[in-house]
Amino acid sequence: MGIGALVAGIPAVFLDRDGIINRAIVRAGKPYPPERLEQVEILPGTASSLKQLQAAGMVLIGITNQPDVARGTQSRAIVEAINALLEAMLPIREIFVCYHDNADHCDCRKPKPGLILQAAEKYGIDLSRSWMVGDRWKDVAAGQAAGLKTIFVDYHYAEPYLGSLADFTVDDTVLLSEIILKGL
Repeated sequence: MGIGALVAGIPAVFLDRDGIINRAIVRAGKPYPPERLEQVEILPGTASSLKQLQAAGMVLIGITNQPDVARGTQSRAIVEAINALLEAMLPIREIFVCYHDNADHCDCRKPKPGLILQAAEKYGIDLSRSWMVGDRWKDVAAGQAAGLKTIFVDYHYAEPYLGSLADFTVDDTVLLSEIILKGL
């Protein structure tokens, strides 16, 4: 990726999909993606926040790990249908997906920043003026590895937080646009 794309580009907000754009399915305190289109629920305030961010000139990009495809418990077609639905309903430019599992040791699976770097190159994004929003430590770590400001939405899942602290921690997605627009 050329330095020009990083310096002269446009700012973006990278959003984890499940838990930030749409509601995660929580079982035994752990978040899971929707298994079917009928389970997709846009979180309250998400549409208006994303419209405000887009109006401020920010590119909105989804970044999601979907290891259930590699594990054989979800189809790629369903993941892509959910992404298409979200992209049709919200001002999201594109949702980048890692279909690998931990054992694959790929560069695109969060907490590695591969998907963020791919999107930055494709859309000419200035990472120094961009944000990552997620509900798990891996989201925050990926954003930090790419040099983004980070927001952790803490739903108090029954899993350890293993990374560095985010720049901001909130209890829900309602204040995201306000935090990001003040931080520009």
